[in-house]
Amino acid sequence: MAMILRNATLATMTAAGHGLVEGGTVVIEGDRIVWAGPGAAAPPAGGEAIDLGGRLVTPGLVDCHTHLLFAGDRAREFEMRLEGATYEQVARAGGGILSTVRATRAATEDDLLAGALPRVDQMLAQGTTCIEVKSGYGLDIETELRMLRAARRIAQHRPVRVLTTFLGAHALPPEYAGRHDDYIADCVLPALAAAHAEGLVDAVDGFCEGIAFSPAQIARVFATARELGLPVKLHAEQLCNLHGAALAARHGALSADHLEYLDEDGVRAMAAAGTVAVILPGAFYTLRETQMPPIDLLRRHGVRMAVATDCNPGSSPMTSLPLAMNMACTLFRLTPEEALAGATVHAAAALGLTDCGRIAPGCRADLAVWEAAHPAELSYRIGATPLHARIFGGRRDA
Repeated sequence: MAMILRNATLATMTAAGHGLVEGGTVVIEGDRIVWAGPGAAAPPAGGEAIDLGGRLVTPGLVDCHTHLLFAGDRAREFEMRLEGATYEQVARAGGGILSTVRATRAATEDDLLAGALPRVDQMLAQGTTCIEVKSGYGLDIETELRMLRAARRIAQHRPVRVLTTFLGAHALPPEYAGRHDDYIADCVLPALAAAHAEGLVDAVDGFCEGIAFSPAQIARVFATARELGLPVKLHAEQLCNLHGAALAARHGALSADHLEYLDEDGVRAMAAAGTVAVILPGAFYTLRETQMPPIDLLRRHGVRMAVATDCNPGSSPMTSLPLAMNMACTLFRLTPEEALAGATVHAAAALGLTDCGRIAPGCRADLAVWEAAHPAELSYRIGATPLHARIFGGRRDA
């Protein structure tokens, strides 16, 4: 039986801007949208009709960069940074990612899943219907696989689409101190092969920074990903410019993420490759950074910009995509229109998805219904999400 959403303001995200349709109708059959447009032009359809009273309907939000699966917390490091320690100083002292690694290695698969589900619930309550989840807090073969298995199980427990990203090249574990190449050879590449063989990986990521891995080391990981037929993405130019974004673009990356120190050559490379720029204001805010991503350059060269929470225990303990949208506007001067595109259609592109992020025939019926009259309200509000209802796979959340 069809579901017919009537009397809605639709932000279809199918054209320049919002693709706004006043007095719109969406017809859903099964888990797919079969028609969307002005109510006066809607075809006859039988089924459950829901009058939305003019409420705003957008595609379900897509969180295309998260590290939401982990154990422990790093609240003390938040205090340390406020006392003057930098991100690099915390990391080099054995804190940062490595403190989460210790806790995650000690956690079971069930522990990791149980810890993640409350964060997932918070995301769903903010209108999210698709979440990318990275590994990268194991840094050994066993724990990386355990993280990916737990991530795959999220969709069995919650109405959400989950894509998994292998991030073995996230940090150097202490047992490999000073031996980056050995770690890539002994752990990252074998773990990636094992995860792929088990069907646990949708994409491959890496952290290309002075405190993590060099472009040459990341290139080895990308070469293996290509051999396995897996798309790649990259944490690049967050703390310095190692030209990681250009490296990612040369490998046809779906996205390059963070990008605070990105230069124009990197922007040109991304534009030529169609690589999406994933903007992560949560980490910028938490770390009190001052170097902003080159938004005007990205606009000028036509690079698509996505927005994500970067949900993680250290530098962005945030689960709200609307809050990330607000931060992208207030901190980086994205327009509300760009922010919504960044959390829907461009975020889907950053994951290689074409069947979500828009309200159009053939797309999944993953929608968010908001107590709002115009899409700008979603970026305008701070700390209050006006979600009225969430529809996932053609079913309305109870």
